[in-house]
Amino acid sequence: MIKRFFVVFIMLLQGFSHLRADEGMWLPLLIDRLNYTDMQKAGLRLTAEEIYSINHSSLKDAIVLFGRGCTGELVSAQGLLFTNHHCGYGRIQAHSTVEHDYLTDGFWALSLHEELPNPGLEVRILLMMENVTNKILPLLPSGAGEEARSKKVGEIAAELEKKAKNGVDYHEAVVKSFFNGNEYYLFLYEVYKDVRLVGAPPSSVGKFGGDTDNWMWPRHTGDFSIFRVYTGPDGKPAPYAKDNIPLKPRHFLPVSIKGVEKNDYAMVYGYPGSTDRYLTSYGVKLAIEETNPTVVAIREKRLEIIRAAMKADKAINIQYASKYAMISNYWKYFIGQTKGLKRLKVYEKKQALEAAFTEWYSADPGRKERYGEVLGGIAAAYAEIGKVAKTRIYYTEGLLRGAEAIGLARNYVSLYKQLKSGDKALPEKTLSELREKLSGYFKDYNASVDESLFALVLGIFAREVPVAGHPAILAEVNRKYKGDFKKYAAEVYAKSIFTSKERLTAFLDNPRAKVLEKDPVFRCAQSFSESYNLLNDTYNAAQQPLEGYDRLFLAGLREMNPDKKYYPDANQTLRLTYGKVLDYFPADAVHYDFKTTLGGVMEKEEPGSYEFSVPDKLKSLYAAKDFGPYASNGEIVTCFITTNDITGGNSGSPVINANGELIGLAFDGNWEAMSGDIAFEEELQRTINVDIRYVLFIIDKFAGAKNLIDELSIRQ
Repeated sequence: MIKRFFVVFIMLLQGFSHLRADEGMWLPLLIDRLNYTDMQKAGLRLTAEEIYSINHSSLKDAIVLFGRGCTGELVSAQGLLFTNHHCGYGRIQAHSTVEHDYLTDGFWALSLHEELPNPGLEVRILLMMENVTNKILPLLPSGAGEEARSKKVGEIAAELEKKAKNGVDYHEAVVKSFFNGNEYYLFLYEVYKDVRLVGAPPSSVGKFGGDTDNWMWPRHTGDFSIFRVYTGPDGKPAPYAKDNIPLKPRHFLPVSIKGVEKNDYAMVYGYPGSTDRYLTSYGVKLAIEETNPTVVAIREKRLEIIRAAMKADKAINIQYASKYAMISNYWKYFIGQTKGLKRLKVYEKKQALEAAFTEWYSADPGRKERYGEVLGGIAAAYAEIGKVAKTRIYYTEGLLRGAEAIGLARNYVSLYKQLKSGDKALPEKTLSELREKLSGYFKDYNASVDESLFALVLGIFAREVPVAGHPAILAEVNRKYKGDFKKYAAEVYAKSIFTSKERLTAFLDNPRAKVLEKDPVFRCAQSFSESYNLLNDTYNAAQQPLEGYDRLFLAGLREMNPDKKYYPDANQTLRLTYGKVLDYFPADAVHYDFKTTLGGVMEKEEPGSYEFSVPDKLKSLYAAKDFGPYASNGEIVTCFITTNDITGGNSGSPVINANGELIGLAFDGNWEAMSGDIAFEEELQRTINVDIRYVLFIIDKFAGAKNLIDELSIRQ
């Protein structure tokens, strides 16, 4: 038995569980100890302190968390910031109108006073990170349940965050869990709230290829947008004000136009959002069979309705462009992930790892006592989760997110409770906050589109969820409307205050509980929310023990293989991944080169197509070969691929060469490795990047924004 265990274990080390050089999202605090020697061997010419330092200027000071879901990089001494077009898309859309359609035409500020403010947009720059595991774990109550443990962790973390923030209002401190709660780290940020739109190419460049090319290689997308970070006159973070000044960063990235070649060293530095690399076979099975297909099915129907409305009306096209992109992105992602998990046999590989783990702990009485119940506990937890997982998605992806009026109405529950309490002195702050949100909400809202979505998702819910899981309102609708959800939706949207800016504004001027009690959208939202909360209690009851078992499982894996360098799952904290520029072979007799060119844009052109139209000026520049200093062998390289390990949140991350220079912006992963958030595949996994020379070519030759080129530190 022991001999068999070692045979299986060695096979795993050579295959699935072996840590390849390019796998891993590493905490920059630890690269000197864990990765630096390997990075030097791969070609790095910087010191570890030049990559991460809290005492001196380093690369980390140029990397920002852009908004709440992307990365950006500072590229000039005046706070100029590059990120992806799809990261800035919502802001570009917010500034767009039928008269000034920046989504279609692009936007370029040729001076500071032309730059556009973005209320609510923030960027965060990391000041320091600290391992606080020893300040938390020893203080946790021995033998406590998951709920008590989580509460105590929260209490300790709050104290550590308060101490780190030290009363500075523009600082933000957060303690995050790593390795499923086996370790904890504290992060301190500076938060900048004045971030202005500077430039964006037209969508025919920034979104070239649309949904068809999304997650695919070869790619020809100029996926970039430009912002600028401002501070108060004293150089400190401050809210938007006209007399604010551009940020003077501690470090910004110089730009290299030397170009990339196969096997060149490449780093990606950014804020990956979420991975689940240590997910067990039980979680993989649930994703393949239940959760992923359910999300895909609901989103596909929602997209059909929105797409038809956008094609029919330019105003609706602008209103829903950003919403459509967000829904579509992960609709296609989950399709690809499911296919990848199946094709690459990730479930079977996870089972093999769990079998090796079982043999390992079974060989020692002490290990068996500590880990013997882990996999059985995980299996039992997933059995309970599986009973409600699919229904939970019909709530979240369907009603609670699918119809915007429902989501809006849920924001009024707190106000309703205040009104019901009989307290006549309603906080003006509550009403003011609700009023402030109205303009932005209704600017990008169409009641007719939302009515169709409401009827759709209500019908899906009624059809797919067993009657026992229906909220009370659904029985009432079925009884009164005989399952005609279109008729029900029409009446609801004609009467509700939440489908009209005028009606909702009038209500806020004279708020009364009875109005909300009678409002059909509010009643529906309340009924579904109450039912969902009960379902979620069941889900969370199963999740709590799973968290403990997952923590023990990962602790056991690390103990089983003490010489392996483990990296934590992504959790939107600053990470560094290193690799190289490299082509790949996605299938038998198929080879993909490591770069694409502007000639490929011309080959893909489909006149009149939203996804593959090419601007006339770009065609003229190409025909004249007017490429400036950005060409390579007489051609413009548009995109290239690397072996870097990234995920969502890395969008907009800088791709940095061995000298610390910017060579591209990461913006996507490839279709053949869509299972990568769960299992890294060395031979297939690639990061898709827009070449920085294409970015500069568009800024300079296409847009004529030489003011921006002059700001950059460009190196040959």
